[in-house]
Amino acid sequence: MEKYKGVLLSLVMALGFAVPAYAETIVVEGSTTVLPIAQRAAEEFMNKNAAADISVRGGGSGVGITSLMEGTCDIADSSRPIKDEELEKAAGRGKNPKANVIAMDGIALIVNDANTISALTKKQVKDIYTGAVSNWASVGGVDEKIVVVSRDSASGTFEAFGEMALDKAKVRKDALMEASNQAVASVVAQTPGAIGYVGLAYLNGVKAVKLDGVMPEKATVLTKQYKLSRPLFMYTNGKPQGAAKEFIDYILSAEGQKLVDEEGFVSIQ
Repeated sequence: MEKYKGVLLSLVMALGFAVPAYAETIVVEGSTTVLPIAQRAAEEFMNKNAAADISVRGGGSGVGITSLMEGTCDIADSSRPIKDEELEKAAGRGKNPKANVIAMDGIALIVNDANTISALTKKQVKDIYTGAVSNWASVGGVDEKIVVVSRDSASGTFEAFGEMALDKAKVRKDALMEASNQAVASVVAQTPGAIGYVGLAYLNGVKAVKLDGVMPEKATVLTKQYKLSRPLFMYTNGKPQGAAKEFIDYILSAEGQKLVDEEGFVSIQ
């Protein structure tokens, strides 16, 4: 019987078929910014690989990285680099997070479509988000209260925005803290005086504004002319292996990077 098994395996390999590497589900968790890429790629990957089983969920970059450290996910999506303290905590648990850059993104400043503002400076954005400015008239708009919308602290976008736009200053206490990019976009779309920030894939129904004269779009993100440009990550425990590696390799392939573009982000290939 063993002899026939060997012959069958040789025949399968000779015909160009791969023995499935998917002994169990690949769990992907984390950033809601990266979520559209992960979901779309998982769907396409599973369509092409009948034995593949990929579970994708959001929760925020911090949630994904924590899950990776706890061993409850295989891939942690993150819209920010892992922190030093997270690396230390991971090492204490015998984990070695490895960064895999899968795309680029820009954090777009957005306002309601009815807002007359079309451009802001970095200083104006910082003043708005820290509470120094509370009325649109102070930055060239109409006499209307500014409603500040932000991501919550579990978000990698919150961390990245805080560093790049606010120079690590604290967001004003009355800001509306939302759990996802889509939630921020929805509040801004429904609130005339609101301002928020989202990834490039979430600009439907809202108005993106220039930052220091530069629009948040693929060309300016790729050249880093847009000041709030950033890489998007998929973290694994050590270098990706097995099914997780095949999935990440697929995202980094020409086909996978085309999906990245189609989802509104910036491909790196």
